[in-house]
Amino acid sequence: MDRLDHLEHLDKDLVDELALVARETVRDELRQQTRKQRRTAALYAASGAVALYAGAALALALGLALALGLPDWAAALITAVVLAAVAYALRSAARPSASRPTPEREAELAAGRDRAGGGGGGVGGFTAPGVPPGGAGPAGYPPVPPVAPGGTAAGGPPPTGTDPEAPHHRAR
Repeated sequence: MDRLDHLEHLDKDLVDELALVARETVRDELRQQTRKQRRTAALYAASGAVALYAGAALALALGLALALGLPDWAAALITAVVLAAVAYALRSAARPSASRPTPEREAELAAGRDRAGGGGGGVGGFTAPGVPPGGAGPAGYPPVPPVAPGGTAAGGPPPTGTDPEAPHHRAR
């Protein structure tokens, strides 16, 4: 028994030493990776700051050029409007493309409006943006039923005896 107790002590020391070596190796690797990422992040931050100053200098130059032929307040106002238009265009470009219909999708929607109800798979013959004409939804969404939950045909008149102006509440 005395021999086994001695081996258990050696095993514990070996496990502790291996754990220590593994911890130090992982720590060194993480230090190297974070050093590289820190440098990259600092360069991106510096690049952004310089670009901000370059944009400010460009706006100042535009304002000063306009001030040669216009009153100062008008030059500043025109510069502000130009910068606002650029900001709006950049914001619009940053939006996902699914929210903006392509020319082909606009043509499909226009053709869907011309059809008599029920053919497109959605309500009133229309399908949601990004849904193919057959009604099968994108990535995991079920197809749109051709009949509304109340039993009326999609796009058809409401059942008699119901007030179309009444508020509609969904059951929870």
